[in-house]
Amino acid sequence: MPATLLQTHRVEKPWGRRTLWPGFGDVADGGAPVGEVWYQARGDTTPDLLIKYLFTAEKLSIQVHPDDAQAHARDLPRGKDECWTILAADPGATIALGPKVRTDRETLTKAAEDGTIEALLDWKPVQAGDFFYCPSGTIHAIGGGLTLIEVQQNSETTYRLFDYGSDRELHLADGMAVASTEPYRPMVSPGRAAEGRDIAVEGPKFVLERWAGGERAVEMPDGVQGWLVVIAGQGEVAGLAFKAGECVTVRGSETVRASEDADLLFAYPGVKRI
Repeated sequence: MPATLLQTHRVEKPWGRRTLWPGFGDVADGGAPVGEVWYQARGDTTPDLLIKYLFTAEKLSIQVHPDDAQAHARDLPRGKDECWTILAADPGATIALGPKVRTDRETLTKAAEDGTIEALLDWKPVQAGDFFYCPSGTIHAIGGGLTLIEVQQNSETTYRLFDYGSDRELHLADGMAVASTEPYRPMVSPGRAAEGRDIAVEGPKFVLERWAGGERAVEMPDGVQGWLVVIAGQGEVAGLAFKAGECVTVRGSETVRASEDADLLFAYPGVKRI
């Protein structure tokens, strides 16, 4: 099918919220907080990318993910590069990305064990409109008070290095084996335009564009699909209507028609569009 509306899957998390985002119903009184909403196609568990909304009331664990080669060495399908589009941020909200300075693994390991690793990381202030591409191997943590969209390689292999004293399992040996000890360096500048398109971030594993309303031609190579995430507004593609809070996969050559108030993300694997 040229366009498919994905299903949503709510994931309860202790660090999540009960007040979500336009397009999603808030959690009922007494309900567990929701931290994530995943977009998935019925019966398809192996797409290249996974798209999520995250709603954070508290900091997530300090963690790291393997790259493709490291994942394959463990018979896992792929590593995990990821990207975040910040939709809303409380005053003072931050995301940690890499150590402040180059730091050896022994120091990082000891800091993870005694809890001082938080102070070694570069906690960057964030605001609505920011984009971050987080390559595999980057030690990171998403702070509280954020609403964001995460685009990632379709992998849930996560090595937790520190979790603020919780009883969840840590993975220090595995995590430090794949962690970069270098400070984080952005892969592109936010808002860079390329080939007449509105590139938000561009990494080796996927590209993310951000669109306003109006018409857009989409031409995907054979066998490759793109993910259209509807932040605001409404529209249609290939005869399929969409609205805020939904995500549609698109194949082949199609025209996306969106209302003037629309705010859209378009993600696709790290391949050149036609």
